[in-house]
Amino acid sequence: MSELKVYSLKSCDTCKKALAWLATSGTEHTVCDVRADGISESEVAAVVNTLGWDRAVNKRSTTWRQLDDAQKADLDSAKAIALISENPTLMKRPVFVLGDQMIAGFNPKIQTELEALIQQ
Repeated sequence: MSELKVYSLKSCDTCKKALAWLATSGTEHTVCDVRADGISESEVAAVVNTLGWDRAVNKRSTTWRQLDDAQKADLDSAKAIALISENPTLMKRPVFVLGDQMIAGFNPKIQTELEALIQQ
């Protein structure tokens, strides 16, 4: 079985809930804090290309609100990759990567999807 990797942010409440759930479930995983550890442009590209830029960009984040209108305009995959590479906290999180599967966010529905993915 592939290793579960989680892109997160230690100050993010949703990430804290997800990591607590993983810890109590006993699921082995590695955590990459996008601010503290950084995230490479190739990793960002994998997230954007797998999830789609619209799912990869967190438009509810403080980082998004701080961007100027020109940066937000005409967003596409290439621009999203560049913006997230410059501003890692702009990425929706947590992002769970297991093999070639990727899931972003954490709620009861996603938790069920993750459980099924982990069991495979």
